[in-house]
Amino acid sequence: MNSAVKNLQVLVVDDSAVYRKLVEHALEGDCYLLLFAKNGREAFDLYDKHMPELVITDWMMPDFSGLELCQRIRNDARPGYSYVILLTASADKGNVVKGLAAGADDYLTKPFDLAELQARIGVGRRIIELNREVAAKNRMLQEMAHTDPLTGLPNRRAIYEWAGRQLRGATRHGFPFWVVLADLDGFKKVNDTYGHAAGDSVLQRFTEILRSHTRASDFCGRLGGDEFLMVITHVSPENIDTTVERFREEVEAEEFQISEGKLSLTASFGIAGHHSKDEVEFGALVRQADKALYAAKRGGRNRVNRDLGSPQPLEVGEWDL
Repeated sequence: MNSAVKNLQVLVVDDSAVYRKLVEHALEGDCYLLLFAKNGREAFDLYDKHMPELVITDWMMPDFSGLELCQRIRNDARPGYSYVILLTASADKGNVVKGLAAGADDYLTKPFDLAELQARIGVGRRIIELNREVAAKNRMLQEMAHTDPLTGLPNRRAIYEWAGRQLRGATRHGFPFWVVLADLDGFKKVNDTYGHAAGDSVLQRFTEILRSHTRASDFCGRLGGDEFLMVITHVSPENIDTTVERFREEVEAEEFQISEGKLSLTASFGIAGHHSKDEVEFGALVRQADKALYAAKRGGRNRVNRDLGSPQPLEVGEWDL
């Protein structure tokens, strides 16, 4: 069996101890984790707690039917999919249609043949495996869409999505929120002199330093080129310059290793902050930090500059993703 479907969790629902035992016998082996329920309520409680990937349920039960259980499972908005096999004593095709319309994936008429049940479980297992593979690929595509391929940092889109939520929290609860833009000084010369492979190596090492100065509660990402962004929260206005200055000093002291030898580089930083319950757009803070960064560049580079003004409203279309 494919390792993707090992330890498959299965919920078996039947008010008959005999049929529960028959299903248990069909599922003998170390690849199943079995849960048992004697009625619909108990079954849904177990489903709600464990979200098993395979549900085998009787149609007729003391409280509510397997049909209703199936409907409740399909109405669950949480991610993930449960493959449902409905067991019924009725061979009436109308009931079969009702069961499939309620969301059942398969059905089996009682009394069932053990080999047939195992075969139908095998079909469900393959469907579950395909669902797992699709979900894994979707997660990978989602991650790729939000990740800068060179540095592994969140890209511009991811920065705006995360930072926008964090900024709303800062506004609501009144804690300091800082946007820091960082730009390597003279980086174009690295590419022009040593080639883009050397430039990529410098950016990757700069990323390592950036990550080392980013707390778990904060955020860093790459906007593009040699421009990076940090979001720092819960640091007072008296301490933010010192916090970023430590980062600047480490970059200045670093010897960037490239194939031709070692390089010394510096970086400039622009800071913009928000510390009130007045609403402000994240893009406005980025624009303010950008102005502070260019002031640092004009002032001689290799320095930290903070814009003390208030963020200005964005014009339509500015800082669009």
